Amino acid sequence: MSDAGDRIEIESITSPHHKQRVDRVKYTAMRDAFLPVLPTTPPGITVAEAKKALLENLSADVFPGGAKAGWWLKAVQLDLEAKGVIARGAVKPVRLYRLKHECFHSS
Repeated sequence: MSDAGDRIEIESITSPHHKQRVDRVKYTAMRDAFLPVLPTTPPGITVAEAKKALLENLSADVFPGGAKAGWWLKAVQLDLEAKGVIARGAVKPVRLYRLKHECFHSS
């Protein structure tokens, strides 16, 4: 069983009262690859564009061959939206951009 310190609690903008505990290393690796590829102004970039851009910077040790990157991208996206770090542009398909310019660190 995993040590509680190896897990982080995340939220979801689509289920505001639901929290989930996930692997801290995978969450952090995805967040650190995801945030730098997002523009700071709306309308932002699509999720597909973000995934394509972040795969270059994603830790191969944590996500060998990009395995499970799609699930982790969605988990990080929904958590950062719930925390007010990123937002959706007002166009379709969903486009994302950063709201906060400072570096985001989880504890």
